Amino acid sequence: MTQLPGLLDTEAIRKDFPILDRQIHDGKKVVYLDNAATSQKPRQVLDALNAYYERHNANVHRGVHVLAEEATALYEGARDKVAAFINAPSRDEVIFTKNASESLNLVANMLGWADEPYRVDRETEIVITEMEHHSNIVPWQLLAQRTGAKLKWFGITDDGRLDLSNIDEIITERTKIVSFTLVSNIMGTINPVEAIIRRAQEVGALVCIDASQAAPHMVLDVQALQADFVAFTGHKMCGPTGIGVLWGRQELLEDLPPFLGGGEMIETVSMHSSTYAPAPHKFEAGTPPIAQAVGLGAAVDYLTSIGMDNIAAHEHAITEYAVKRLLEVPDLRIIGPSTAEDRGATLSFTLGDIHPHDVGQVLDEQGIAVRVGHHCARPVCLRFGIPATTRASFYLYSTPAEVDTLVEGLEHVRNFFG
Repeated sequence: MTQLPGLLDTEAIRKDFPILDRQIHDGKKVVYLDNAATSQKPRQVLDALNAYYERHNANVHRGVHVLAEEATALYEGARDKVAAFINAPSRDEVIFTKNASESLNLVANMLGWADEPYRVDRETEIVITEMEHHSNIVPWQLLAQRTGAKLKWFGITDDGRLDLSNIDEIITERTKIVSFTLVSNIMGTINPVEAIIRRAQEVGALVCIDASQAAPHMVLDVQALQADFVAFTGHKMCGPTGIGVLWGRQELLEDLPPFLGGGEMIETVSMHSSTYAPAPHKFEAGTPPIAQAVGLGAAVDYLTSIGMDNIAAHEHAITEYAVKRLLEVPDLRIIGPSTAEDRGATLSFTLGDIHPHDVGQVLDEQGIAVRVGHHCARPVCLRFGIPATTRASFYLYSTPAEVDTLVEGLEHVRNFFG
C-alpha cells in the first residue's frame, strides 16, 4: 500500500460514508472520483436530516408552537455554524440560497437594481475570467445585456493559470465588479486572490468570489480574503443538495436591494408599498431550505471535527501523487497546471484521440466514477482546443490506491481502443 505524508486516516473516515461500500458491475467496489461535481455524505449528515424530518419538521420563524421553535433554532443554528466556519464577522452576513448559482445570480441582480454608488450601467464594466464555471459567466452576461455594461475577462496561460499581465487594463476606474473563482472546477487552479483584490480595491470595484471548489477543501476565511461577496454550495462539502451560501459584507447587504420578493423578507406590507426586513432575511423570500440548512450545519460540524487544514494537506498529498501517476500514462495530457503547486484536488485530462465520453464509459465498467464533458466551463475547452476532458477529483476520503486504480483503468482504456 502506498504511504504518503500528510494523509488522513481514510480507513476510519470511509466508514462514515455508506455509499463508498457499494458494489456495482458484478461486484466491483465504487471508486468515486467525481467530487468536484458533488461529494458523498457521511452518516452524521444523513442522521441529522432524518432526525429533523422525524422529530422537528415545521416551518421556521413566526410559529409559537414547539415544533416551529425547534425548527427555527436548528435553521438559525446552521447559520451560526456556517458563519463560524468561514469566520464571518456577523451571522447576519450569511444568506442561505439553493446553490452557488443562485448566490451569484443574487449578487448580479442586486447590482443591476442598485442605486449609486453600486449600480452597474452602460458607463461601467464587469470583469470575470476565462476559467469560470458557467454559473459565474452567464449571470454577468445577462447583467451586461440588460444594463449595457461592458463585460471583460482575464485570459488563461498555456499552463492553466490566469494571465494577469494586463491587469491594469482589465480592471480600470470603470470597473464596478470583479467576480472570479478561487479554485477552477475544471483545472484545479488556485487563483492569486491577493493581486486581483488589491487592484480592484485600488479602483474602488467590488469583488465577488466563487468559492464552490474551495470551501470543501481548504480553510475559507472571508475576513482574510477581503472580498465583498463569497458564494459556495453545500452539496460539494458533504452537505445535501438544495442549499447554498452567499456571504456579503454587512454594509453592502444593508444598502443593496432584494432580488426576490415574498414572505419573510418583509418588514411591513401595504397595498401601496413595502419595507424590507434586515439582512439576511431580506434576501431569503419564502420558505427557505430548512432541512438542507440543518444538513449543511451537520456537514460543517463533520468537516470541522476533522480540520480543514488536515483535509487540505491530505488532498495536496493525493493530488501530488495523482499528477505523478497520470503523467506516466502514455498520450495523457493534463489540462491545467501539471504540478501540485497552487492547485486543488481536481485533474482534467485528455487521452490521445480517445473521446472523453468513451474514456468515462470504459472506466465506469471498472467501477471508477469520473466526470466527462466541458464541466460547465466550455470557454476553457475552447481555449485549449479540445471538445471535452475527463475529470478526476478527490476529497478527504480519497486514497492513493484509488489513484492507482484510475491509472490501471486508463491503461485498460488505451488497450481497449488500441
